[in-house]
Amino acid sequence: MELSEANDVITQALRLLPGVLDKPEARVMLLAIGLQESRFKHRFQIIDGGGFGPARGYWQFERGSKLTRGGVWGVYLHRASSEPLRLLCRARDCQFDPAVVWSQLSQDDVLAAGVARLLLLTDPHPLPALGDVEGAWKCYALRTWRPGKPHRKTWNEFYARALEEVTG
Repeated sequence: MELSEANDVITQALRLLPGVLDKPEARVMLLAIGLQESRFKHRFQIIDGGGFGPARGYWQFERGSKLTRGGVWGVYLHRASSEPLRLLCRARDCQFDPAVVWSQLSQDDVLAAGVARLLLLTDPHPLPALGDVEGAWKCYALRTWRPGKPHRKTWNEFYARALEEVTG
């Protein structure tokens, strides 16, 4: 998927969420994270040696669990994101159930973008300002996605591409 197509998918998702969630800072984060996680090429996590890992969708969400409160379960349980997730599921004809949402992420890019935006909503910090590449990295790597093997060396380029796509 080209970056402009990913931006269109994000636009579709944001139209299904409360209007206050549609911010340029969120759009940049969603594009940068999608590039970082999947390059907008893989809807399933590719693991070393071949095969698929537990993450789904271009934003590479794991299912998580009620106990860990991570992944889709984290968005499902969080007080800030639970109700918007319910509305998003209804709009995408997806059962409001973490296992079902997780399974749909590899098939429904709009749902995946919406869930990704809702994960950003669970961060107690404000979205990083446009151009704050280090703040964006901390939001992504340390507070929200928390990847097991973060690749800092690619982040600046991906963030710059996302910023250019959103701000022109």
